[in-house]
Amino acid sequence: MPAQAWFQSVAGSPDRYPLDQVIYRCPRDGALLEVVHDIEAWRERSPQQWRDLFDARAGRSPWPYRSGVWSRHEWVAPHVDPKNIVSLGEGNSHLLPVQRYAKELGLADLWVKQCGTSHTGSFKDLGMTVLVSCVNQMIAQGQSIRAVACASTGDTSAALAAYGAAAGIPVIVLLPRGKITAAQLTQPIANGALVCSLDTDFDGCMRVVQQLTQDPHLYLANSMNSLRVEGQKTIASEIVQQLDWQVPDWILVPGGNLGNVSAIAKGLLEMQAVGVIERVPRLVCCQAENANPLYRAYQRARAAGRDLQVQDFEPVVAQTTQASAIQIGAPVSLPKAVKAVVACRGVVAQASEQQLADAAARADRYGLFTCPHTGVALACLEQLVADKTIAEGARVVVVSTAHGLKFSEFKAGYHRGGGPVTGVYANKPIELGSEPKAVVEAIHRVLDKQSSGAAL
Repeated sequence: MPAQAWFQSVAGSPDRYPLDQVIYRCPRDGALLEVVHDIEAWRERSPQQWRDLFDARAGRSPWPYRSGVWSRHEWVAPHVDPKNIVSLGEGNSHLLPVQRYAKELGLADLWVKQCGTSHTGSFKDLGMTVLVSCVNQMIAQGQSIRAVACASTGDTSAALAAYGAAAGIPVIVLLPRGKITAAQLTQPIANGALVCSLDTDFDGCMRVVQQLTQDPHLYLANSMNSLRVEGQKTIASEIVQQLDWQVPDWILVPGGNLGNVSAIAKGLLEMQAVGVIERVPRLVCCQAENANPLYRAYQRARAAGRDLQVQDFEPVVAQTTQASAIQIGAPVSLPKAVKAVVACRGVVAQASEQQLADAAARADRYGLFTCPHTGVALACLEQLVADKTIAEGARVVVVSTAHGLKFSEFKAGYHRGGGPVTGVYANKPIELGSEPKAVVEAIHRVLDKQSSGAAL
């Protein structure tokens, strides 16, 4: 039996909708849709056969199956003809052991999943290859799609613009004016997107794009469109595959619009359903304190002594945070994220501006080059280890969502000083003259201080 998939309401309505239909919410109950797969068809292969297939394809199959996403074609978007797949070599990102940093934290086994090494520098490529490929399939079937549109805090617009350009599909991006980095703004401009800078925040951009895409010829590319989730869920199977099909105890991921938390949980639960893994790890959704609506909801649920529920949530006006990509007060993927947290016995944690900046700087001292959003996850990790929520013998994976080079202003500001936080681990250049003997002596004096512990 060939693999099949369809849209279905996250609220439980039994109605099904084809993946090539322009639809984002269930007409019956108004809830967000998710992609549901025919798990029984998957079970026609044994768990070991699936592992062997994915291992055989990893990074070396004919195009496009060497992609980390499309090596899992049957589990992602089986209706897309391979000739309509739009891939930029996404996925297969490194899972790095960070032993020195782990030792500092008191952990025995810590890994960082470097999703920022993807084509446009963030994990958003994983979802966008699926969404744009599905649109390409729709156009090939004769459907009229004028353009694909998104609201973005930066990385989504970069990914959509690149994949739209590769496919020859027009792209519209709505960005909050003055709230993204120069690199993030330059990416969609360079790829030829229609870039609109709105005098609002991300939540305001999201309201506009939802109205814009009421026109069925303008296709919505934000994560409330669950085709994105199908690509992003492959983070979960890549992590497990890179650990030789062993399951970590914890996975920590930054949370803004909450699509990635939902996606990773979906990937884990589907692997469990088909027997590829026997258990799922615990998830931690990590939010910036200045944009923490899910954390607040989680605390309300804890105070009531029960699991998190959608009713615990109240939107907030997100305050300015260095983790600009997760500066979101009304996440559209909230219902999916609540299900994910409960299903994976999850925790929601938060980090202050000082904590996230210091955690990023500390991690960089161990060879990483972290974006501020990864800094949020690392700061939450440090807290959860300190309070014994995460035991020292646990195997832990932190998802790094974007490349640090996209946030060079954040890095430079921390080390230069004068920004929103104190650069506790700031490393400023030493200004010296040009006389060789004096320069050599000065360098030795600094090395002597460092070796004595007087300076970092």
